[in-house]
Amino acid sequence: MALGSNTKFYETPNHPYQGERIADEQNLIGRYGLKNKEELWRAQSELRSYRREARKLLGRAEGEGSRFEADEFLTRLKRLGVLNETDALDDVLSLDVTDVLERRLQTVVYRKGYANTPEQARQFISHGHIVLGDARVTRPGMKVEADAEGEVGFDEHSPIADELHPERAEAQE
Repeated sequence: MALGSNTKFYETPNHPYQGERIADEQNLIGRYGLKNKEELWRAQSELRSYRREARKLLGRAEGEGSRFEADEFLTRLKRLGVLNETDALDDVLSLDVTDVLERRLQTVVYRKGYANTPEQARQFISHGHIVLGDARVTRPGMKVEADAEGEVGFDEHSPIADELHPERAEAQE
């Protein structure tokens, strides 16, 4: 199936002017250094699809096929780091949008202390200073799997890889 250039991967809120929701969105955008509300809505839509899938799997009768599908779904979410190893299918329903936002490369770079702010983490990524394994990554919204988190670092050819670089001085204190 070919996707057109006008295909959206998120849903916008039903009511555009709700003060409390707008304030919550602004808080999350600031806390995670998102570029705009679209990135937040994309994460919320991803969370909705996880919940929808979990409800579908919970509603099915306990057959051999549905058990296999549920295990596969849980394994995928655990690999992404959205769920803990001990979580079950009904724990997916209690996930929050922050669980999805925490798995973004931008947030991982910030939490690991490579950047002083989430906005700076975004800049380092888009300017090509960050690698995941051996590959340079320039998409701040990319999901980082839990076991790949240790492979995030500075590109060895980047000037910021030098620990004495002025942009890194604050993070070392």
